[in-house]
Amino acid sequence: MPENGGNKEITVVGGGIAGLVAAVACAERGAAVTLHEAHSTLGGRGRATAPPHVAHEGPHVFYDDGPHWTWLEERDLLGHAARTPLLAVATGRYRLDGRIRRGLSRDLLRLVAGRGRTAPVDVDFTTWASAEFGAEAARQAASLIGVVTYLPDSGVLSARFVWDLIRRVLAPSIPAVRYVRGGWPAVTGRLAARARELGVRIELDSRVTELPSNPTIVATELASARLLLGDETLHWDSGSCVLLDFAVTRRRGDPFVLFDLDEGGFAECYSRPDRTLAPRGEALYQASLPIREGEPRRDALARLDTLVDALVPGRRDRTTWSRDAVAHRRAGAIDFPGRTWRDRPAVDRGDGVFLAGDMVAAPGMRGEISINSATAAADGALAAVGAPPRTGRR
Repeated sequence: MPENGGNKEITVVGGGIAGLVAAVACAERGAAVTLHEAHSTLGGRGRATAPPHVAHEGPHVFYDDGPHWTWLEERDLLGHAARTPLLAVATGRYRLDGRIRRGLSRDLLRLVAGRGRTAPVDVDFTTWASAEFGAEAARQAASLIGVVTYLPDSGVLSARFVWDLIRRVLAPSIPAVRYVRGGWPAVTGRLAARARELGVRIELDSRVTELPSNPTIVATELASARLLLGDETLHWDSGSCVLLDFAVTRRRGDPFVLFDLDEGGFAECYSRPDRTLAPRGEALYQASLPIREGEPRRDALARLDTLVDALVPGRRDRTTWSRDAVAHRRAGAIDFPGRTWRDRPAVDRGDGVFLAGDMVAAPGMRGEISINSATAAADGALAAVGAPPRTGRR
């Protein structure tokens, strides 16, 4: 187990956004930080394809309504971050009962109007929402939030968990969604540059197989952390989906975003708010669809193909670039009835070991969990080396 040898050395394992945030947070308060990344490049799940078509692994946006955003913004790590184009919102689509339509259904509008209600933790979303808003509104809402959970039926999750997501995604105000120019690699690149400026030693192609003797932040997937720590309790639930990324020649009237109220799918034109993601005259879409239990990849992709064909007319003839993939257990943490984020694997594992990532005990959704857990892990590791308490931004 790590022991504090009287210095301020901290080790970070993992060079994704959680590891980079943790490294910066530790270094800016005087710690000597070494970061190990098993791959030849940094970024983790924030990596993307190389230009000219820059596509992430599934939907990647920031919301500007939480501490994760404040932390990045205070350090000038975001660069230009566009809001959702208001004219683009007007071209938003929803699939309901097999048809593509504009605007929310009456059922969902009724649900949005009741967003001030508080949902219980120990009841599934379908049961609670059906009683509050009707069975059809509950079904549609559970499908809509599949973009976050990667589940074909998010209604089985805790009502509190799903309701909190819906209240953010369908907030009746200026959308909190922000699109960082250049995508997430631009942010992880700035994080890496800031880390090096602060003296962080970054070791690439460096796989850690034993815990070092100094306080350590393990910012890897839970499966890797489980092996490194020898702790079989490090498990949590997540969802899986198929992904289809494609670019088409741009055409007037192409929709910006689609929420699938039938099967939990989602598609968005990421080059609309950020033209750097695709060549001039092209539109870059990223689409996802939750995989059903036991469903072969080809069948899930066929369903997703049907969805995007209906969304983007003439898509197959206009396609200039495409790829598909499966994101297995890549939705971040999801909470079933009776559980909240506080029940996930704790950040502080004891004996100077700390966890960071999107499946641990921190608030937010997906990448937000990574950032919030990373700052908490940094606080713990700094306390372990005797650094003074945080008093504000440095």
